[in-house]
Amino acid sequence: MNNEEKYQAIMERYGTHARGDNPKKTGSLLDTEGRTQALNIGYTEEDLTGIPEGADMCLGCGAPLFFLTIKEGDTILDLGSGGGIDCFVAAKRVGKSGRVIGIDLTPEMVEKARLNGAESGFDNVEFIHGSVENLPLADHSIDAVISNCVLNLVPDKARAFSEAARVLRPGGRICLSDIVTMGKTPLKLRSLPKAYTACLSGAILKEEYLELMKQAGFTDISVEKKKEWPFFNNFASIQVTACKK
Repeated sequence: MNNEEKYQAIMERYGTHARGDNPKKTGSLLDTEGRTQALNIGYTEEDLTGIPEGADMCLGCGAPLFFLTIKEGDTILDLGSGGGIDCFVAAKRVGKSGRVIGIDLTPEMVEKARLNGAESGFDNVEFIHGSVENLPLADHSIDAVISNCVLNLVPDKARAFSEAARVLRPGGRICLSDIVTMGKTPLKLRSLPKAYTACLSGAILKEEYLELMKQAGFTDISVEKKKEWPFFNNFASIQVTACKK
């Protein structure tokens, strides 16, 4: 697939999720659509208390806010915000004086997240339709960046990391939950559109991922947690923290 085809496949698949065309399965760690239950990947009961019911779409691979210190009044950016679960968890921490911004490529996801926020009274959260490779935000306007199982889907990961660094203030923090590869993946897998949108064939080697972060200007890069998935050979989810110089 070329990049345009990748974007289209992403919007089609995640638009389907946003519309609820694939009913969410419960009770298992990973269902046939690759969805994971929040409490199984690092969220706490406290995190999930008070957030809109439709915000948890079970599409993450970790809980990036677990490894990020957030202060009241901070401005937080979520790359690929989906139904808004991480934005709403962050919104409770930044308080009324803070702000949370979610960016997502899929229009249906943005609409769903906006409705979730409006129905639950979250007035310190904003959801924007856009690309993480071209963030519609000013330089040095963000205190912390989070993302949950999204950057593996981005064709130009170097550009995405560079954009995240651009909008962060000096000393700003970033925490990413994502899928990486730990070895070679079959060529056949890499050619399947469904494997790409399932966060598999777009994933890159962990070492390459961390190097791209370094090249974008991040320092103190640390893999806080790694979990290899036994049913997906050579794939792992990682939780990575770093700072902007």
